[in-house]
Amino acid sequence: MSETAAPAYGEALSSVIGWGLSIDFLVYNVYGFACYAIFNTAFFFSREIGDEYARRNDGHRNLVRFNDLFFSYHALALSLVTFSQSFWYKRSDTQSASSTVRVFFLVTFAGLIASLLFASPYATVYYLSFIKLGCSMVKYIPQVWINYRRKSTAGWSIHNILLDFTGGVLSFTQLFMDAFRLGTVGDVLGNPVKLGLGMASIGFDLVFMGQHYVWFAEDRRRYKDIESQLDVHNQSSEYGSTNNSDDEGTAA
Repeated sequence: MSETAAPAYGEALSSVIGWGLSIDFLVYNVYGFACYAIFNTAFFFSREIGDEYARRNDGHRNLVRFNDLFFSYHALALSLVTFSQSFWYKRSDTQSASSTVRVFFLVTFAGLIASLLFASPYATVYYLSFIKLGCSMVKYIPQVWINYRRKSTAGWSIHNILLDFTGGVLSFTQLFMDAFRLGTVGDVLGNPVKLGLGMASIGFDLVFMGQHYVWFAEDRRRYKDIESQLDVHNQSSEYGSTNNSDDEGTAA
């Protein structure tokens, strides 16, 4: 690769990487998982919330398990890490969340304040779960749009989607297995958030996999070609520098 071609490839690669991930997606993740962690904590530890659930569901206990609690806190921690990285590795000095995210946050947060003031703790906890469900329903849309607009998924990791899809399938499976084991299949609908999260995750993950492996696969291969050519150029540059050093040492 020529010296003039290398910067062009580098610029193309950095452009692809810099615009690959939606800032809105990161904001929705942090907000949604914070709400979901509180919801799972309340249902797992609070006797008052558990008793209220049983009273409203013919004496059946809720299906929130320790793995649900662990998942929500683990997801929140990693979402915070990823979100903080967007401040350290900015794609531009003017990057910010969209007005849609801001309106969503203000409206739902105002609803949360009203719920804390006028509703029962049980209703407030359930309201938090529906905020999470709302975040999951809309958070994927900006990323789907970015991938579609760019006709590319380069600079964005498919591995997260594959893991998310696997988790959604297993979450679905656990929910139904617990209901069958307890003989209360109707309790599946008693946890609409977990059911809705599984459906949303699986549905959008299938769209992302289609974008990555089918519709925009050609651009992904072009991106890999750019990466390989940069690697070759970097190796050639290092080899050339070594030879020059050796020549200077011999001349001395």
